[in-house]
Amino acid sequence: METVHPRVLGYLGRALSLELSAVQQYMTQASLLALWGDAASADRFRQETVEEMQHAERLVQQMLRLGVAPAASQLKPVSTARDLIGLLRLNIVLEDELIQHYAEANRFCLLVGDQANAQFFHDLWQEEAQHGEELEAWVQDLAGLERSRSSQRVTF
Repeated sequence: METVHPRVLGYLGRALSLELSAVQQYMTQASLLALWGDAASADRFRQETVEEMQHAERLVQQMLRLGVAPAASQLKPVSTARDLIGLLRLNIVLEDELIQHYAEANRFCLLVGDQANAQFFHDLWQEEAQHGEELEAWVQDLAGLERSRSSQRVTF
């Protein structure tokens, strides 16, 4: 087994906690959307659940390669809202936390000369950044639809 800076292991553990928190949140919100009758959004959230679970699996595999037992220290509580836009905004906050975490982990790995883990965190950072942009675009699309609908209403 290669020697890894203890702080890198800490970044991996925290990342696993955040990814599993995202799995829990998206899964719960998918069920909530299904209850609201929004099957299309529920399906999209289920896909998000799968993507976050794949990230968690990659983290577990990386930890095992480094010779440490995977352990998620603490899951964040699930956040819910009254509508889809509210759910998306909460998810953007969670995704931003992941993006910042991966960026910080990448910077630290580069600082200590751990190129392999730097690349690992960089790849996850890029995927989460893309995901965050997609969520932002979804919110913008929904907000545009709401503005369009409200401008079409006739008031007397």
